[in-house]
Amino acid sequence: MEPIAYVNGAFVPLSEAKVSILDRGFLFADGIYEVAAVLDGKLIDNASHLARLERSVGEISLALPDSIDRIQEIQKELVKRNNLVNGMVYLEVTRGADSGRDFAFPKGVKPTLIMFTSVKDIVNAPSAKTGIGVITVPDIRWARRDIKSVALLAQVLAKQAAAEANAGEAWMVEDGKVTEGGSSSCFILTQDDVIVTRQNGSEILPGCTRKAVVKLAEERQLRIEERAFSVEEALAAKEAFITSATVFVQAVVSIDGKKVGNGKPGPMTDRLREIYVDFARATAV
Repeated sequence: MEPIAYVNGAFVPLSEAKVSILDRGFLFADGIYEVAAVLDGKLIDNASHLARLERSVGEISLALPDSIDRIQEIQKELVKRNNLVNGMVYLEVTRGADSGRDFAFPKGVKPTLIMFTSVKDIVNAPSAKTGIGVITVPDIRWARRDIKSVALLAQVLAKQAAAEANAGEAWMVEDGKVTEGGSSSCFILTQDDVIVTRQNGSEILPGCTRKAVVKLAEERQLRIEERAFSVEEALAAKEAFITSATVFVQAVVSIDGKKVGNGKPGPMTDRLREIYVDFARATAV
């Protein structure tokens, strides 16, 4: 059966899902997106994702075309119609299509809202057992990275560089410090067992999975420091890992070809992954 997508009020076959070439998401990257994981047919930590959606659209004065409750209803219906067991729901809202191409916000134009699903077995992904290598690249993005904008060209280039290097992710570096991954938040475990991740600010996206993992670690009285760290500090660490809706908690076993720790996923990373998966299953909607 062909996958079903959602476009501006209608559920349609994916091959028929279309928006105008004048849509401002296409012309200007004038839009916001979210990705929610699906586990056992249920949405994971979705309230956090929808809260971030509301914040991001607010930061660019973009009105949502539907209420948050209605958006979640559409997400769930899309999961149901696609018989999705494990994977993700992609959501994008743009400022819509005007009659031409003008930089200023158009008046009287209804925002575009689209969604689609994809299949991915996040829990049983082979890389969860082996870990991934990352490469470092300069962070060349704009100054408002806390807004989950569809303007992802810098991340595309970073992820392509990682793919060409047979790496699983790219860590972006600015002023000698790691900001975040191309599509993930970055963590290290120091030699004295402190979990370190960069503090939230305009330099990084406030990751929903990052937020949950930090809270879960604090609840278990693990030591957490939210601060910037360098590549050199990461290479000297016991462990390193990333978090995101599409990988949950993923071990990083090398950086620029150099081993982190013994070059294998460490016990803290494995523990946090198990804790997060348990949390995901217990709170899914």
